[in-house]
Amino acid sequence: MERRKLLQGLGGALGLAAVATAPTRAFAQQDKPMVLVVPYAPGGTSDLLGRLVAQYLGAALGRTVVVENRPGAGTGVGASFVARAPADGGTLLLATSTTLAINPALYPKLTYDPARDFAPVGLVAAVPFIVVVSPSLKVTTLADLVALARRDPNALIYGSAGNGSPQHLIAEMFRAATGIEMRHVPYKGSAPAITDLVGGQINVMFSDFAPALPHVRNGRLVALAVATSKRQPAVPDVPAISESGVPGTADFDAAAWQGLVAPAGTPAEVVGGLNRQLAKMLSQPEVRARLQELSVEPRSSASPEQFAAYIRSEAARWGEVIRASGAKVD
Repeated sequence: MERRKLLQGLGGALGLAAVATAPTRAFAQQDKPMVLVVPYAPGGTSDLLGRLVAQYLGAALGRTVVVENRPGAGTGVGASFVARAPADGGTLLLATSTTLAINPALYPKLTYDPARDFAPVGLVAAVPFIVVVSPSLKVTTLADLVALARRDPNALIYGSAGNGSPQHLIAEMFRAATGIEMRHVPYKGSAPAITDLVGGQINVMFSDFAPALPHVRNGRLVALAVATSKRQPAVPDVPAISESGVPGTADFDAAAWQGLVAPAGTPAEVVGGLNRQLAKMLSQPEVRARLQELSVEPRSSASPEQFAAYIRSEAARWGEVIRASGAKVD
């Protein structure tokens, strides 16, 4: 329902964009649909953002933009597909911090090169995370969760959106910070992991907000904390991990991000035009308000070059996190 409401609410704003924004000349003569690859399964935050970007770009460019979900291999399936696509502006990737900053340090061999195979276009959003548990655990605070894990090292089984995903690494950061044990079950996206969390197959998740909040609000899941440095407007009564009082977590702060990239060699005119359209999209009050309802923070890059520099800095940061946490791909 949250996803449907968000998409419907954007209809008016995107319709105005179609009228107010003339198609970029680089795209004007292309009538073949553009493909936007989302490297996760349908239903999660990446899928939601991808469909919003596709809807907006289609209206702004006067061209159909089709979303293709290509999950698997920690976003590697979708990333490899786009890396090998023609560099003509017809195929784009909604890349994540996993794709561009985490995987290089996590995987000894990748089927794509984040620095060589893509032309960065721009940031789209930052994504916070929330710790949610099954009511069957009978815990109501993060301190309770840690105490349970200390009593029974086999008690906690956590799910993630895949090996090397932010959900995986943030959980591993927490495990390393607290010294507790948790078993990891990777899925192909947040939505199927949340489905199993609600169903009782797993009992903990460090989840992005979009798939988790509806279940928190209807009582099927219990929210213990948010993983950012401060509380989030979507759940103001849920404390930050740093507020929990659990030893080792006073400075805990983790979030992911989403951005748009094209195959390397895509004409600079196309890349620059897409960057400008993203900035226009994210400056619209209606778009920003709808994204913030789900606690997704709109972010844009002043230029493709700025986004490229940000990717390099994030790759260095996540590389340190991976080495410090000891996280490994199963």
